[in-house]
Amino acid sequence: MSEALLSARNLSVRFGGVLAVNQVSFDVQQGEVFTLIGPNGAGKTTVFNLISHIYTPTSGELFFQGQNMAQMAPHDVASLGIARTFQNIELFEHATVLSNLLIGRHTHRQSGFWQDLLFTSHVQKAELHAREKVEEVIDFLDLQHYRDTLVAGLPYGVRKVVELARALCNEPKLLLLDEPSSGLNVEETEDMAFWIQDIRTQLGITVLMVEHDMALVSKVSDRVLAMNQGEVLALGSPREVQTDPRVIEAYLGSIDDVTSLRRTDAQTSKPGASA
Repeated sequence: MSEALLSARNLSVRFGGVLAVNQVSFDVQQGEVFTLIGPNGAGKTTVFNLISHIYTPTSGELFFQGQNMAQMAPHDVASLGIARTFQNIELFEHATVLSNLLIGRHTHRQSGFWQDLLFTSHVQKAELHAREKVEEVIDFLDLQHYRDTLVAGLPYGVRKVVELARALCNEPKLLLLDEPSSGLNVEETEDMAFWIQDIRTQLGITVLMVEHDMALVSKVSDRVLAMNQGEVLALGSPREVQTDPRVIEAYLGSIDDVTSLRRTDAQTSKPGASA
């Protein structure tokens, strides 16, 4: 197997006396959709924050395309080609969709203060190129109707797509999606699944995702890593992970509890069973 795009080696982070992530290791291969699952508080988003360098690992290492990320600042991580969305949408609400997407191009700026002030020919060409790239993303995600609309006036589902679009405007090699279906209805979640598949197949972007919707996970994921209480439970295909007894126990309680629950459901579903 070729060198992984992203590698985590024994990642741990402690907040005071709480060990939020404990010795987590995994590889994300170029061109795959890799998903982190687990109950609330499992440490999934914390792993995302470690990759983004919002948090600094207490121990362990992260490598992107073989490069050690230990000493990088958050803005350096973005410059590597890593973009992300957030569980709670982070957009400029009183700016238009177009303005928000142009902000997503900030890592590609190469001009200085005086060049920007004088609006030199170099800056003009860069602005035109940025606009072209943004328009490509608008077309890709069918956001033409909302181009000049203020974000504050958009429905929640459209805002989620705008945040995805802003991340894509950075032209990332690795896209981190933090619960992309959170707050979406069934139809919007189906659209999100198609876009994630197209991001991988048409744009060639590798996706690392945190998600609770297991239908979406099964539909788009190549491999799944299940976590609980900051530790790795299982790693494999969506089916392998979802049927792993340790994963079932983490989500639903002990195996004995799950068996008892199934028996109760079977009894109550029989004709003549009491309500």
